[in-house]
Amino acid sequence: MQLLEEQRETWGTRGGFVLAAIGSAVGLGNLWGFPYKLYSYGGGAFLIPYIIAMFCIGIPLLILEFSLGHFTQRAAPDAFRRANKRLEFVGWWGIILGFVIITYYPTILAYCFSYMGDSLAAIFTGAALPWAGEGAEGVRNASKYFFEDYLAGGEYIGPFRGEILFMLILAWILMYFCIFRGVKLVGKIVWLTVPLPWIMLLILAIRGLTLEGSMKGLAFYLDPDWTQLAKPSTWRFAFGQVFFSLSLAFGVMLTYASFLHRKSDINNNAAIIGIADFATSFIGGIAIFATIGGMAHVTSQAGQPVPVNEVIKGGPGLAFVAFPYALAQLPGAAWWSLIFFFMLITLGIDSAFSITESVLAGIVDKTGWRRDIVLPVMSLVGIGTGLMYVTIDGLSFLGTIDGFVNGTWGIAFIGLIECVALGWFSRLDVLRDHANERSDWRLGRWWNLLIRVMIPVVLGTLFFWSLYDNVQEYNAGKFLRDINGQWIINDCVGMGIMVLACVLAVTMSLIRSPHDKTEKQARQQRIEIASARSWGIAGFVLACLAGLIFIPIFLFVNTNAKEEAFLFASFLLGAASLLMCHGLLERFDNGVSRPSGFARLGGVMAIVDISVCLLVILVALSGKVADTQKTPVEHADHLSQTSYIILGVVFVLIVFGLGWCFWKAIGAVAKNEPEQQSEEEPLS
Repeated sequence: MQLLEEQRETWGTRGGFVLAAIGSAVGLGNLWGFPYKLYSYGGGAFLIPYIIAMFCIGIPLLILEFSLGHFTQRAAPDAFRRANKRLEFVGWWGIILGFVIITYYPTILAYCFSYMGDSLAAIFTGAALPWAGEGAEGVRNASKYFFEDYLAGGEYIGPFRGEILFMLILAWILMYFCIFRGVKLVGKIVWLTVPLPWIMLLILAIRGLTLEGSMKGLAFYLDPDWTQLAKPSTWRFAFGQVFFSLSLAFGVMLTYASFLHRKSDINNNAAIIGIADFATSFIGGIAIFATIGGMAHVTSQAGQPVPVNEVIKGGPGLAFVAFPYALAQLPGAAWWSLIFFFMLITLGIDSAFSITESVLAGIVDKTGWRRDIVLPVMSLVGIGTGLMYVTIDGLSFLGTIDGFVNGTWGIAFIGLIECVALGWFSRLDVLRDHANERSDWRLGRWWNLLIRVMIPVVLGTLFFWSLYDNVQEYNAGKFLRDINGQWIINDCVGMGIMVLACVLAVTMSLIRSPHDKTEKQARQQRIEIASARSWGIAGFVLACLAGLIFIPIFLFVNTNAKEEAFLFASFLLGAASLLMCHGLLERFDNGVSRPSGFARLGGVMAIVDISVCLLVILVALSGKVADTQKTPVEHADHLSQTSYIILGVVFVLIVFGLGWCFWKAIGAVAKNEPEQQSEEEPLS
């Protein structure tokens, strides 16, 4: 692993980088993904696995990506190559999936532009919003307007919905002008686009809490259902939400960190970004559910009650059906609608142009082409590939492909590969030391254990669980093929894109770049004094034995006493192998002496063994929990004492966490020289 000595464009200020990274992490998913999952999987109880996931997976992985990007001063593909010449495909895989996202993400922004235009028209004309209505009729109006009048109605330009097409082009034009001058311009733009949604969220939250009946909505949001913690699916969705919310594995955070100055902090910035992302999601949920609770009260008073659980829906339905309906019930509905959709645009535009920037930087670093040529071409390609989302079936394609990107072979799997690649096939201590030398607080060896062992086991278990679910759905005629044996076109297109992304990633990594020659000349020559080969072979053999013992269990999931004994033995052998291989890397991988490749391969195999063992346990547990599932919890018109305690603990955690981070940053500034300097700091 080598330090890049050439000068690279940098962010103007530390605040600009932090806000840009927060803008990338905080997106549209924070307003419909997190609140809906919290409501669906235990209410306040969902916060326990979510907070554990944020601090044990989210922030450590964010530090990993920041460290690699800052150390190499390159976008994801070239950064992974500098860590290990065989790992470039990992960076390209994430970058390509990021490009898939920006083919459909601007379409959602196009929806927001249209709704904002409708709100402006209602303000100027004094007419009612086109989706307005009360009670059950209002819900039908909002649903009909989005799914029929807007998506399927209106004028068409060939097969494309005219209004959405024009708004799509507008979204790409805005994204282009946000990044065409480089990260210094982005660092200035985010001072408007990131704080503005926070201000609007606070306004909506305060307004929602002042509505009569708002406590009913908050009761749906926060009342804990502790029985949900016994369900593995709750933990699965909590860990998945953290991973997706922080924009990990797309190469976005890694690319942003590559533009940081050599003296910039890494660890504290990651903590600030993670906590700020959590705070935005949580406060957004309060604003949403308080408003929906007030809406439910209004419709009840009007004699047309609408149950809250019929209004709350995930994905675009929540943003473009439930929210517009809820806001239409407020005085000055058009103004509130305008504020809300402008907030969605400012939230979404940051995430959209951050992913675009990561793709752009990856191509420029690989080819050496000028960004003022690559960006227009990439924008035209993005508009062209995005055309399928503005057809009459566009929303269906959008939902399917988004499901694949966030599914089994999507970013969580790339995150697993990222941890394995950097944890087992590069010198992880170099990245930890690099981060510690520049940060307001230091990482210990516990971080190595998280990256190399704990996080891969968790993500590996989630991967095999998702794969198991896909197999079950395929057998039930719900995935790739229906019950009649006919291919499901949308699923086949999504799976094809996932396969194509992998193939393109490997292909791009095989293409020589202008940096290959200089990298070869600059590569350090290391002398291996002690290889610890015998211990590496022992760890590898233990991992193989664990896999062989596990095979009958994987083929026959129905566990009995004999199979449970095999499962236990397999788990113990895998754990012993994993700890042995991790210990070898910690002791001998110091740049002078290195363990053999058997230790690395044994560790990876042990992660697979343990993950699949945990899958069998979780599948059996989920079956038992499903058999004893209780009826849904009844919610009162006010918050329970437990909900108030949860609310207080979360706010204390957010305020204390951010306060501690800023206190550390202020202390570091007082002790050290200013962070913006012109000299390159060599690797010690």
